[in-house]
Amino acid sequence: MDTEIELKFLVSDAVIPLIPALITQFAKTVTNKPSRSLQNAYFDTPSRELRALDIGFRTRCADNQCEQTIKLAGDVVGGLHQRPEYNLPLESSRPNITAFDASIWPHGMQVSAIAANLYPIFSTNFIRRTWLIETENGAKIEVVQDKGEVSASGLMEPICELEIELIEGSRDELFSLADKLVSQSNIRLGLYSKAARGYRLADNKPLKPSKSIGFVSLPKNATQEQALIAAIDFGIRFVQKHEQCYFDKPSLKTLKRVTDGISLIRHTFWLFDDIVDKSTTEALRTELKWLLSELAWVENAIQLKTYTSKRHAYYKKINSAPELTQVINDLKELQPSIDDINSLFHSARYNRLLLSLTTWLVDKQWRKSWGQVQFQAAEQPVAEIANRLFEKDWQDLHQLLPEQKTLTSKDYLDLRTRLENSLLSGNCLGALFEKDERSEFRIPWLDISHGMYELSTLEYLKQLCAGQDDEELAKIQSWLEKKSEFLVNAMEQSRLASYKIPPYWQ
Repeated sequence: MDTEIELKFLVSDAVIPLIPALITQFAKTVTNKPSRSLQNAYFDTPSRELRALDIGFRTRCADNQCEQTIKLAGDVVGGLHQRPEYNLPLESSRPNITAFDASIWPHGMQVSAIAANLYPIFSTNFIRRTWLIETENGAKIEVVQDKGEVSASGLMEPICELEIELIEGSRDELFSLADKLVSQSNIRLGLYSKAARGYRLADNKPLKPSKSIGFVSLPKNATQEQALIAAIDFGIRFVQKHEQCYFDKPSLKTLKRVTDGISLIRHTFWLFDDIVDKSTTEALRTELKWLLSELAWVENAIQLKTYTSKRHAYYKKINSAPELTQVINDLKELQPSIDDINSLFHSARYNRLLLSLTTWLVDKQWRKSWGQVQFQAAEQPVAEIANRLFEKDWQDLHQLLPEQKTLTSKDYLDLRTRLENSLLSGNCLGALFEKDERSEFRIPWLDISHGMYELSTLEYLKQLCAGQDDEELAKIQSWLEKKSEFLVNAMEQSRLASYKIPPYWQ
């Protein structure tokens, strides 16, 4: 068995000629291997039993020789892929999954039944260029460039990838080479394997953006450190998933999901500040803040799109005031283009941030500043910490939003960030608690959070109307005020109802 430790990158055609020079600058020695044409077929059952177990089963033929490969479930963090791999010669035209050692399979897997139902799902065919490099510190790294296509059910997607795999030596050397590579534009970290792309193509299940950020998966007995790792890993994956969704189908709401993932990562640093020293993440926090600032326009862009949608209640009102329509159209013209966003996601700074987060997580860099207190805190059950944290948040909200006080639009807008942070804590740790009770408790507060977003939309539109002496704009402002009042009344009902629901952590 081999365990792959590799970083995957997606590259543009323009970068391919630059790769030999990049790795030559980094390496002490470079051995250039002959190019090979690889034909690969991936197998599974009609019900995708191997996929459900995160097992990849593939045949590969090159230079008149064929082999069959099993890749078992492993870890993917950022662009770093670590998976156990088993290879056997292929003795006939059909693969034989039962030829692999029985001890490698997950408990309870029905190998014989699966073997009887295997058939080819999709294929990947590409030209592979390979370089074996040795670094000044003695590490050996294989650099592989693949260019070709994945095909299934008459459909095709291009493959243009770069993989760097650690053969021997320190993992630090792998990350150093990765940093050299992402210093170039048009190279970005890749989350999804060729197999993942092939399955999506074969099953006609394109990658789709999430409707919400969801919850970090945690076992009930997770320690604080395990919860930290899970939350940061979740956040990186969430960002990378929606980055890819944007390339597949650009949308403002998909970009909003990217900012949600970035916000969750930032919040996680704060949430676990008793084991994550702030000084050790200062550079990461600075870069996360930069990225959020680069995408700060997205929420306003969504609002502007809402105003000009024929399906929305604002549409007729907007069109009744040509001056306002012109202001909105001018603002839309100033928004970054799809090409601008593609450039951001391909930029060295963005990909260095993802690489730095991956390195921080894989190397457990937060431990470097630990004393005995932090070691003990890291082993604490995170459920106990979640109880205390949620209870404190709940008491704080009671003080900020007292039941007997009637709140105004300004009150809600002032508290928006505070409530969103409380909800993010629930996203990070809520999976420790009963799903139905958690959902019942959070729904009114999610309604209020959405109401705060709507209020900010109305406020933004009021600002666009302000300062102009126009009768139609005055009518729109009056209409917006009534809309805000109606919305605040609905939010007040949700807030008062929420106080009657038992907290799910108690």
